[in-house]
Amino acid sequence: MTFCDVCDIILSGDIMDKAMLNRINELAKKKREQGLSADELAEQKKLYKLYLGEIRAQFDNTLDNVSVKEKDGSVVPFKQAYGKKTDK
Repeated sequence: MTFCDVCDIILSGDIMDKAMLNRINELAKKKREQGLSADELAEQKKLYKLYLGEIRAQFDNTLDNVSVKEKDGSVVPFKQAYGKKTDK
């Protein structure tokens, strides 16, 4: 997978797949062992950004399915219960 391939994937909105995870791991190992070129550093940065974006989206989707029981006994969605700003 080249840097251009990664850019095309990110721009097309494709999801992270096993090949991209393997590439992240390859770049991390190479960075530890011998260092990365400027192109490889840019590729790694793009892959990390894509990976973290997907993790955040998964976490956000999980919170959509979580409910909280309030002190008054009512059950509200997590985002509604804890998404509010409280005055201090």
